[in-house]
Amino acid sequence: MSSAAHVGIVGGGQLARMTIMAALPLGIAVTVLDPDPACPAAAAGATVLCGDANDLDALTALAERVDVVTFDHERVPLEHLRVLERSGFIVAPGSSAAELAFDKAAARRCLGALGYPIPEHVVADDATAITTFAAHVGWPIVLKAGRGGYDGRGVAVVHSPAEADEIARAWGPGLVAEAFVPFDGELAVIVARRASGQRISYAPVGTQQRHGMCVEVVHPAPVAEAVQHRARYVAEALADDIGLVGVMAVELFVTGDQLTVNEVATRPHNTGHHTIEACVTSQFEQHLRAILDWPLGSAEARSPAAVMRNVVGSTGAPDPVCRVRDALGAGPQAHIHLYGKTPRPGRKLGHVTALAETVDEARHWADVAVGALTSPGAPASGRRPDARTADRGSNGRAR
Repeated sequence: MSSAAHVGIVGGGQLARMTIMAALPLGIAVTVLDPDPACPAAAAGATVLCGDANDLDALTALAERVDVVTFDHERVPLEHLRVLERSGFIVAPGSSAAELAFDKAAARRCLGALGYPIPEHVVADDATAITTFAAHVGWPIVLKAGRGGYDGRGVAVVHSPAEADEIARAWGPGLVAEAFVPFDGELAVIVARRASGQRISYAPVGTQQRHGMCVEVVHPAPVAEAVQHRARYVAEALADDIGLVGVMAVELFVTGDQLTVNEVATRPHNTGHHTIEACVTSQFEQHLRAILDWPLGSAEARSPAAVMRNVVGSTGAPDPVCRVRDALGAGPQAHIHLYGKTPRPGRKLGHVTALAETVDEARHWADVAVGALTSPGAPASGRRPDARTADRGSNGRAR
């Protein structure tokens, strides 16, 4: 494929926005399909084709304009992707790989058949099936909507038949019920693979979740080196097994020295945002290289430590855009990324990444910058942390 490449992205949110920013230096043109002409990707210079991801005609119109079609979300009918593929359009990842992220029940079937460690689970259509499963594995259990869940939506830890009944009625059939994993922490690995088979992974990161949403990413991951190697091996092997084309995030539970695959996302992911500053090649550039079958870049770290914190809207908090100047002054070692989204409680509005010699120092600067962006009062202190302070561990919650 020539260097004058044209990529189509279904969805114009923050992932598309950051992908476009990686595309510009490489001379790659980008068109996004989104119902909102003022979507976050538009401000980054994307051409916006207004349309809905559920509309096959709109997807076809996008595919006809570009060299390859990719995604910034999972809310695309798989049957539509298969139609595009049968029509000769290039879709990356392909529909079979995308199914692992788009359909949780299909993901569990595939991962189980391939022999990857996953939680004990069933696919349940009603509260009776859920309660029967819980009687076998014990309460609490984790319920996941088969399609469409993200940032904690469509995922719940339930402790009783009454809670299970309420969720089953609200979410409908096709739920995935999983045994609760009493994990010690969570890891994520970003892996990239191109169609010709070249594959590369990034060092695992520790992640912290709050209400099912990632709030912090830590490099290096606070686990033994042997566990890091095994996590990386799992992600790389899975990329090869499913014929991945593009970038994939593999999220894992850590229990002692054992790993369990929790979620898979076959696209750039929140747990890889730190790579923009922290690594030689960002996950967004890597995704573009992979889907165009261009040589992949180095995934080596640029800094001994990095911490990424999400900027999340909350009741009474200011619009972070109005606090950027304060945040830059308070946290001079932090890199700020805002997504151009209207603030509302619980919405990801941006992220901050800080690089430093230690995780503790990086976390300090990330915390200071996020506090200055979101606090209704004065910016947080920029005082450096005591070098003797131990790094905090990464604790998560089941999602």
